[in-house]
Amino acid sequence: MKRILTVIAFVAFVFALPSCKGKSDADIKQEVDAKLAANPEFSSLSSDVKDGAVTISGTVKDDAVKTAIDSTVKEVKGVKSVVNNASVPPPPPPPTINPDDVLNNTLKDAIKDNAGVKAEVKDGVVTLTGEIKKADLPGLMQKVMGTHPKKVENKLTVK
Repeated sequence: MKRILTVIAFVAFVFALPSCKGKSDADIKQEVDAKLAANPEFSSLSSDVKDGAVTISGTVKDDAVKTAIDSTVKEVKGVKSVVNNASVPPPPPPPTINPDDVLNNTLKDAIKDNAGVKAEVKDGVVTLTGEIKKADLPGLMQKVMGTHPKKVENKLTVK
């Protein structure tokens, strides 16, 4: 009788053992992908799972979003580790600011169609003075900004 009980206990243990194994990599990947898709900041990411280790690939907008990926992925049961290969694009280059002599030369052309307007440059700052028609102001400002000054001070009188 003890022998039969021992055999039954052994068989029960053998059948229960696979259920202790945990989730398959495919199940983990499916849950990780669902979590990533639920957050718009993670929507461009993809995952790969091997033996419970999740590798994340793709691009995110900044380092804060990249850092948040790890905790989000670790919430999925069965994830043993996270390799975060998400990349952050470099910041845009700073705007070009022309030196005063270049600004003086290009401003002459920018204001030539507006006889009542004068432009003065000092340390990259363009100061506009004089009078201009309201309809002509947007075009002038576009031309002046196209000369790439540090700043434009508009002291024009608009008619």
